Amino acid sequence: MRNWKKSRALFLTAVASGTMLNPLNSSMISLALHSIQRDFHLSFTTVSWLISSFYLASAIAQPVTGKIGDLIGRKKLFFIGLILMAISAFGAPLAPTFFILLIMRLFQSIGSGAIYPSGIALVQTNIHERQASALAVLSIFASAMTALGPTLGGFLIVWGDWPATFTVNFPFILISFLLGWYMFPKDKKQDGSSFKTIISHLDFTGIFLFAIGMILLLWFLLSFNTTPHYLAGVGGIGFVFLFIWRELKAKEPFIDVRLFRTNRALSSVYLQFIVLNLFNYCLFFGLPTYFQDEMHLGVRTSGILMLFMSGVSIIVSPLTGKWIDKAGVKLPIMVGAILMLIGAIILTVFFVHVPILVMGVILSVLGISYGIGNVALQVAMLDAAPKNIIGTASGLFQTCRYLGSILSSVVLGLVFGKEIIPKNMVELGSIMIMISIISILLSLQYVKKSLHLKLTTK
Repeated sequence: MRNWKKSRALFLTAVASGTMLNPLNSSMISLALHSIQRDFHLSFTTVSWLISSFYLASAIAQPVTGKIGDLIGRKKLFFIGLILMAISAFGAPLAPTFFILLIMRLFQSIGSGAIYPSGIALVQTNIHERQASALAVLSIFASAMTALGPTLGGFLIVWGDWPATFTVNFPFILISFLLGWYMFPKDKKQDGSSFKTIISHLDFTGIFLFAIGMILLLWFLLSFNTTPHYLAGVGGIGFVFLFIWRELKAKEPFIDVRLFRTNRALSSVYLQFIVLNLFNYCLFFGLPTYFQDEMHLGVRTSGILMLFMSGVSIIVSPLTGKWIDKAGVKLPIMVGAILMLIGAIILTVFFVHVPILVMGVILSVLGISYGIGNVALQVAMLDAAPKNIIGTASGLFQTCRYLGSILSSVVLGLVFGKEIIPKNMVELGSIMIMISIISILLSLQYVKKSLHLKLTTK
């Protein structure tokens, strides 16, 4: 048993089989919407709230649950998340109404959202050797599940209709729970860790203002491609300013916003992660549509083409982890951003004119940039974040992922809104060139701030 508890592989398996549930369930349900729409006799717009609500709840829940994990302990929060996932996996297939199904979906979002920041914090505090390689393992699981989610969902629907997309979580929950029970060390007892004291340390006003601001802003962004809710956008900005004002005055703020001014390296990481995901989700969401609507390729061929990108990023992730363990994060961050620019230029100039196989090669270049950037920025976030708020910082990091993905839907709506033709693909490539230039500028900013922090600490 002692040898088991020292196993790095088992520890990472326990964490990864839990943290992968959020990306898996964010994409797996896409092919189930038609069946759910049919069974509950609803419009597609109504059923699509199963996706929108997941994004909204995850974007808010991850920093909130991360903060709670910083207070009560990461192991406890990890298991609470697994329990919420189990409730959803059991309750969703039995849901008598769409409203109950939506509640179960929110349980799923909050539960999987709680698992990620606690899982990252568990790795950060318990694995000290080759930590970047360990984080690369989590990145591989997440990338693989994001890419394979729709394919897996398709097989499950054939096998057991839409309820199977919920019940399939049970094996992963069980593996993560059993391994985590034995592998994770007990949480350190914190001063005043009673329920009453923990409640007193939570800034409920700040959490409320943050949640309302995020809901309104994300609602505005999600509505941009149909009928923009400008009032929601204005309200969101207003609540964000109220949140900042509140946090500057609070004795124990939910998020110490001063940190973003004093710790510019962390701020740059967050901004660059938004840009990275804006860039790549434009590809994840936009290319399959282009392949099927303009090139008239089948679902299987489109999926194989997308695997050039996602598959290469999965292969590159562990190599990036080893690279970072030896050389640090600054060079990989810069190389990832430069490869984004090279890939965007090639996409713009050549993509619509080349054979399918060459398209795969171009997508492979973009996959390399995503694999490097994803791992490097995750390690950079842990390096820059204060150790006592790793859970909160990790949650905010994931919120940046969702902001990037939602912004990509706005870009795609503007580019592909009326028709999908090769000219639109060139326009998208031009936008992505500008996005990648921003990424390079942020990379330079991060390197400068990192050097400044090292000089000031000596």
